[in-house]
Amino acid sequence: MINREWHLLSRPVGWPKPEDFALVEAEVPTPGEGQILVRNKYLSVDPYMRGRMSAAKSYVAPFELGKVMQGGAVGEVVESRAEGIAAGDHVLHFLGWREYAVVDAKNAVKVGPTAVPALKVESGHVPLSAYLGVLGMTGLTAYAGLLRTASFKEGDAVFVSGAAGAVGSQVGQIAKLKGASRVIGSAGSDEKVKLLVDEYGFDAAFNYKNGPVSEQLRAAAPDGIDVYFDNVGGDHLEAAIGSLNRDGRIAVCGMISVYNNTEAAPGPRNLARLIQTRGRIEGFLVGDHYDLQPQFVQEVAPWVASGALKYRETVVEGVENTLEAFLGVLRGDNIGKMVVKL
Repeated sequence: MINREWHLLSRPVGWPKPEDFALVEAEVPTPGEGQILVRNKYLSVDPYMRGRMSAAKSYVAPFELGKVMQGGAVGEVVESRAEGIAAGDHVLHFLGWREYAVVDAKNAVKVGPTAVPALKVESGHVPLSAYLGVLGMTGLTAYAGLLRTASFKEGDAVFVSGAAGAVGSQVGQIAKLKGASRVIGSAGSDEKVKLLVDEYGFDAAFNYKNGPVSEQLRAAAPDGIDVYFDNVGGDHLEAAIGSLNRDGRIAVCGMISVYNNTEAAPGPRNLARLIQTRGRIEGFLVGDHYDLQPQFVQEVAPWVASGALKYRETVVEGVENTLEAFLGVLRGDNIGKMVVKL
């Protein structure tokens, strides 16, 4: 049996290029004691992976040159040499960018209705791909960033950048479900703006390509904002500081606008305003908040299964198209979570 897997050949400078990668054929590995062999069904591609393609020191080790890359994946166990997991079970793990993976059982999490009792909602159905997005790492990112890092409270006005993405769309909806007074989102197309308002229930949204972000935000939130969930950085962060109310909070999740810059991006020019507003900016990583996972699943899974919390996926088919799917995330091609179906 042949296993196709993506290798990083060289570290991209600026935008990643196809020649920086290779799709390699290898033998399907054999699991050892305490391991399972998983046939991946869905792979996750996410903006943070761009950082791992660099050799720069960061919060996670860079991808190794000439070796298979990693990322979230969910699949079916085809062989198990570990207690508690059997062939036919479905698991979430972190050895994506390939068709088959040998995973240490301690690093795999069983998923599905039998593994997550909170999903037993009448007539509710959650597909496996949801565990890479709305009920996976991206969902927990939204939950932890909004509720813990940004200290959201009922009545807050919330602004979310990259709001049509997997994380941003969930941030806005959780804020609404928990009693936000107003939720505003920014996105990169009129289609996405319409989606935010009509389907996800945002109170207002704007296309950041249609004019200065600061002006559009002031028009959408004339009374200011209490929370900004930052996925973009750059002019969005500066605009949010300009609209921040007294004791406002900014949770920095990502800064996709600068990921492919070859020179340092200028910082916000209005940081001094934080003195007036007593505002707070705090960065966070989802890996520091996995203690919230049980609470997150217990609260959010019923919303998902019942349809109270809506989500979209952009699905690209075939392991051979994984790189193009990843580049699509950097371009903003996706609506909701980008996943690759194998």
